[in-house]
Amino acid sequence: MNVKDIMTHRVLTVSPDATVLQAANLMLKHRISGLPVVSAAGELVGMLTEGDLLRRSEIATEKHRPSWLVFLLGPGRAAEAFTKAHGRKIEDVMTPTPYTVTEEASLDDVVALMEGHNIKRLPVLRHNRIVGIVSRANLLKALLASAKYDASVVSSDSKIRNAIVAEMERSSWAPTAMVDVRVENGVATFTGCLLDERDRVALKVLAENVPGVKSVRDNMTLIDPYTGTVLGDMAAA
Repeated sequence: MNVKDIMTHRVLTVSPDATVLQAANLMLKHRISGLPVVSAAGELVGMLTEGDLLRRSEIATEKHRPSWLVFLLGPGRAAEAFTKAHGRKIEDVMTPTPYTVTEEASLDDVVALMEGHNIKRLPVLRHNRIVGIVSRANLLKALLASAKYDASVVSSDSKIRNAIVAEMERSSWAPTAMVDVRVENGVATFTGCLLDERDRVALKVLAENVPGVKSVRDNMTLIDPYTGTVLGDMAAA
Protein backbone atom coordinates (compact mmCIF):
# COMPACT_ATOMS: atom_id res chain seq x y z
CA MET A 1 0.00 0.00 0.00
CA ASN A 2 1.36 3.41 -1.01
CA VAL A 3 0.53 7.03 -0.26
CA LYS A 4 -1.68 7.31 -3.35
CA ASP A 5 -3.93 4.58 -1.94
CA ILE A 6 -4.83 6.44 1.25
CA MET A 7 -4.15 10.16 0.74
CA THR A 8 -6.77 12.89 0.75
CA HIS A 9 -7.02 14.30 -2.78
CA ARG A 10 -8.96 17.48 -2.08
CA VAL A 11 -6.61 19.72 -0.13
CA LEU A 12 -7.42 23.08 1.41
CA THR A 13 -4.50 25.48 0.92
CA VAL A 14 -3.65 29.10 1.67
CA SER A 15 -1.40 31.68 0.05
CA PRO A 16 1.65 33.06 1.85
CA ASP A 17 0.21 36.59 1.87
CA ALA A 18 -3.03 35.53 3.59
CA THR A 19 -3.39 36.63 7.20
CA VAL A 20 -2.92 34.51 10.28
CA LEU A 21 -6.52 35.22 11.27
CA GLN A 22 -7.80 33.96 7.92
CA ALA A 23 -5.82 30.77 8.32
CA ALA A 24 -7.03 30.25 11.88
CA ASN A 25 -10.64 30.69 10.72
CA LEU A 26 -10.13 28.13 7.94
CA MET A 27 -8.64 25.56 10.31
CA LEU A 28 -11.46 25.96 12.80
CA LYS A 29 -14.19 25.95 10.16
CA HIS A 30 -12.92 22.80 8.45
CA ARG A 31 -11.65 21.12 11.64
CA ILE A 32 -8.12 20.66 10.39
CA SER A 33 -4.88 21.41 12.21
CA GLY A 34 -2.63 22.27 9.28
CA LEU A 35 -2.64 24.02 5.91
CA PRO A 36 -0.19 23.74 3.01
CA VAL A 37 0.97 27.18 1.86
CA VAL A 38 0.96 27.48 -1.93
CA SER A 39 2.36 30.32 -4.04
CA ALA A 40 0.56 32.09 -6.87
CA ALA A 41 2.49 29.83 -9.25
CA GLY A 42 0.99 26.78 -7.58
CA GLU A 43 4.14 25.60 -5.84
CA LEU A 44 4.33 24.48 -2.21
CA VAL A 45 6.32 27.05 -0.21
CA GLY A 46 5.51 26.11 3.37
CA MET A 47 3.20 24.56 5.92
CA LEU A 48 1.16 26.27 8.60
CA THR A 49 0.07 24.21 11.60
CA GLU A 50 -1.47 24.83 14.97
CA GLY A 51 2.01 24.51 16.42
CA ASP A 52 3.12 27.59 14.49
CA LEU A 53 0.42 29.61 16.24
CA LEU A 54 0.98 28.53 19.85
CA ARG A 55 3.37 31.35 20.78
CA ARG A 56 1.36 34.46 19.93
CA SER A 57 1.27 37.95 21.41
CA GLU A 58 -2.53 38.10 21.13
CA ILE A 59 -2.94 35.39 23.74
CA ALA A 60 0.14 36.35 25.79
CA THR A 61 2.01 33.10 25.09
CA GLU A 62 5.04 34.50 23.29
CA LYS A 63 8.43 33.53 24.69
CA HIS A 64 10.15 35.99 26.99
CA ARG A 65 13.78 34.95 27.26
CA PRO A 66 16.13 36.54 29.82
CA SER A 67 18.71 38.87 28.34
CA TRP A 68 21.61 36.52 29.10
CA LEU A 69 19.92 33.75 27.08
CA VAL A 70 19.27 36.14 24.19
CA PHE A 71 22.97 37.00 24.29
CA LEU A 72 23.96 33.33 24.16
CA LEU A 73 21.51 32.41 21.41
CA GLY A 74 22.20 35.52 19.40
CA PRO A 75 19.85 38.34 18.35
CA GLY A 76 18.75 36.37 15.28
CA ARG A 77 16.90 33.77 17.36
CA ALA A 78 15.14 36.49 19.34
CA ALA A 79 14.17 38.28 16.15
CA GLU A 80 12.81 35.03 14.70
CA ALA A 81 10.72 34.42 17.83
CA PHE A 82 9.36 37.99 17.65
CA THR A 83 8.32 37.48 14.04
CA LYS A 84 6.54 34.21 14.92
CA ALA A 85 4.66 35.87 17.78
CA HIS A 86 3.70 39.09 16.02
CA GLY A 87 3.64 38.30 12.29
CA ARG A 88 0.33 39.01 10.60
CA LYS A 89 0.98 37.22 7.29
CA ILE A 90 1.28 33.47 6.93
CA GLU A 91 4.66 33.81 5.24
CA ASP A 92 5.97 35.28 8.50
CA VAL A 93 4.93 32.39 10.74
CA MET A 94 4.76 29.31 8.51
CA THR A 95 7.30 26.52 8.48
CA PRO A 96 9.22 26.86 5.20
CA THR A 97 10.46 23.86 3.17
CA PRO A 98 8.21 21.32 4.92
CA TYR A 99 8.76 17.59 4.71
CA THR A 100 6.89 16.07 1.78
CA VAL A 101 6.31 12.71 0.11
CA THR A 102 5.42 11.49 -3.37
CA GLU A 103 2.40 9.42 -4.35
CA GLU A 104 4.58 6.32 -4.67
CA ALA A 105 6.08 6.58 -1.17
CA SER A 106 5.40 3.63 1.13
CA LEU A 107 3.39 3.98 4.31
CA ASP A 108 6.49 2.89 6.20
CA ASP A 109 8.29 5.96 4.83
CA VAL A 110 5.37 8.16 5.91
CA VAL A 111 5.36 6.81 9.45
CA ALA A 112 9.16 7.16 9.72
CA LEU A 113 8.92 10.85 8.78
CA MET A 114 6.02 11.48 11.15
CA GLU A 115 7.77 9.77 14.06
CA GLY A 116 11.21 11.19 13.33
CA HIS A 117 10.07 14.79 13.02
CA ASN A 118 6.95 14.80 15.23
CA ILE A 119 4.60 15.87 12.44
CA LYS A 120 0.99 14.96 11.80
CA ARG A 121 0.58 15.45 8.05
CA LEU A 122 2.68 15.45 4.88
CA PRO A 123 1.91 17.21 1.61
CA VAL A 124 1.99 14.86 -1.38
CA LEU A 125 3.83 16.35 -4.36
CA ARG A 126 4.03 15.65 -8.06
CA HIS A 127 6.58 17.86 -9.84
CA ASN A 128 6.52 20.24 -6.85
CA ARG A 129 2.75 20.63 -7.19
CA ILE A 130 0.56 19.49 -4.34
CA VAL A 131 -1.79 16.68 -5.35
CA GLY A 132 -2.88 15.49 -1.91
CA ILE A 133 -2.09 15.25 1.74
CA VAL A 134 -1.51 12.25 3.98
CA SER A 135 -2.20 12.53 7.69
CA ARG A 136 -2.31 10.35 10.76
CA ALA A 137 -6.07 10.17 10.26
CA ASN A 138 -5.51 8.66 6.81
CA LEU A 139 -3.31 5.99 8.39
CA LEU A 140 -6.02 5.18 10.93
CA LYS A 141 -8.59 4.84 8.14
CA ALA A 142 -6.22 2.50 6.30
CA LEU A 143 -5.87 0.45 9.47
CA LEU A 144 -9.64 0.08 9.79
CA ALA A 145 -9.99 -0.84 6.11
CA SER A 146 -7.22 -3.44 6.21
CA ALA A 147 -7.63 -5.01 9.65
CA LYS A 148 -8.73 -8.64 9.78
CA TYR A 149 -9.70 -9.68 13.28
CA ASP A 150 -12.30 -12.32 12.44
CA ALA A 151 -12.37 -14.90 15.23
CA SER A 152 -15.36 -16.63 13.63
CA VAL A 153 -13.21 -18.37 11.01
CA VAL A 154 -13.88 -22.10 11.12
CA SER A 155 -10.63 -24.07 11.35
CA SER A 156 -9.47 -27.20 13.11
CA ASP A 157 -7.59 -26.86 16.39
CA SER A 158 -4.53 -28.53 14.89
CA LYS A 159 -4.42 -26.04 12.01
CA ILE A 160 -4.78 -23.14 14.42
CA ARG A 161 -1.94 -24.49 16.59
CA ASN A 162 0.28 -24.99 13.55
CA ALA A 163 -0.38 -21.41 12.49
CA ILE A 164 0.52 -20.06 15.96
CA VAL A 165 3.72 -22.11 16.07
CA ALA A 166 4.64 -20.94 12.57
CA GLU A 167 4.16 -17.32 13.61
CA MET A 168 6.31 -17.88 16.71
CA GLU A 169 9.08 -19.42 14.60
CA ARG A 170 8.99 -16.44 12.27
CA SER A 171 9.29 -14.01 15.22
CA SER A 172 12.89 -13.68 16.41
CA TRP A 173 11.79 -12.55 19.89
CA ALA A 174 9.44 -15.51 20.56
CA PRO A 175 10.68 -18.00 23.22
CA THR A 176 9.84 -21.04 21.09
CA ALA A 177 12.18 -23.36 23.02
CA MET A 178 10.60 -22.55 26.38
CA VAL A 179 6.92 -22.12 25.58
CA ASP A 180 4.36 -24.57 24.22
CA VAL A 181 0.86 -23.89 22.96
CA ARG A 182 -2.19 -26.11 22.68
CA VAL A 183 -5.53 -25.29 21.13
CA GLU A 184 -8.89 -26.68 22.15
CA ASN A 185 -12.18 -25.45 20.71
CA GLY A 186 -10.40 -22.37 19.39
CA VAL A 187 -8.92 -21.47 22.79
CA ALA A 188 -5.12 -21.17 22.70
CA THR A 189 -3.31 -21.97 25.96
CA PHE A 190 0.34 -21.09 26.46
CA THR A 191 2.44 -23.02 29.00
CA GLY A 192 6.12 -22.89 29.83
CA CYS A 193 8.66 -20.37 31.09
CA LEU A 194 9.38 -16.76 30.22
CA LEU A 195 12.54 -14.75 30.84
CA ASP A 196 10.96 -11.40 29.96
CA GLU A 197 7.51 -10.21 31.03
CA ARG A 198 7.04 -8.41 27.72
CA ASP A 199 6.96 -11.75 25.91
CA ARG A 200 3.72 -12.59 27.73
CA VAL A 201 1.79 -9.76 26.12
CA ALA A 202 3.43 -10.25 22.72
CA LEU A 203 2.51 -13.95 22.61
CA LYS A 204 -1.09 -13.10 23.46
CA VAL A 205 -1.21 -10.57 20.63
CA LEU A 206 0.44 -13.05 18.24
CA ALA A 207 -2.21 -15.69 18.96
CA GLU A 208 -5.09 -13.23 18.75
CA ASN A 209 -4.02 -12.38 15.20
CA VAL A 210 -4.27 -15.99 14.05
CA PRO A 211 -7.64 -16.65 12.32
CA GLY A 212 -9.84 -18.99 14.32
CA VAL A 213 -8.49 -18.13 17.76
CA LYS A 214 -11.41 -17.29 20.06
CA SER A 215 -9.45 -16.48 23.21
CA VAL A 216 -6.02 -16.93 24.78
CA ARG A 217 -5.12 -18.46 28.14
CA ASP A 218 -1.83 -17.74 29.83
CA ASN A 219 -0.32 -20.47 32.04
CA MET A 220 3.28 -19.29 31.70
CA THR A 221 5.75 -18.73 34.53
CA LEU A 222 8.19 -15.83 34.66
CA ILE A 223 11.72 -16.76 35.74
CA ASP A 224 14.67 -14.54 36.61
CA PRO A 225 17.20 -15.26 33.82
CA TYR A 226 20.16 -14.79 36.18
CA THR A 227 19.09 -16.67 39.31
CA GLY A 228 16.39 -19.01 38.02
CA THR A 229 14.03 -17.70 40.68
CA VAL A 230 10.32 -17.87 39.91
CA LEU A 231 9.07 -14.29 39.79
CA GLY A 232 5.43 -14.93 39.03
CA ASP A 233 2.96 -16.66 36.83
CA MET A 234 -0.45 -16.02 35.39
CA ALA A 235 -3.25 -18.40 34.61
CA ALA A 236 -5.83 -16.57 32.57
CA ALA A 237 -9.38 -17.75 32.94
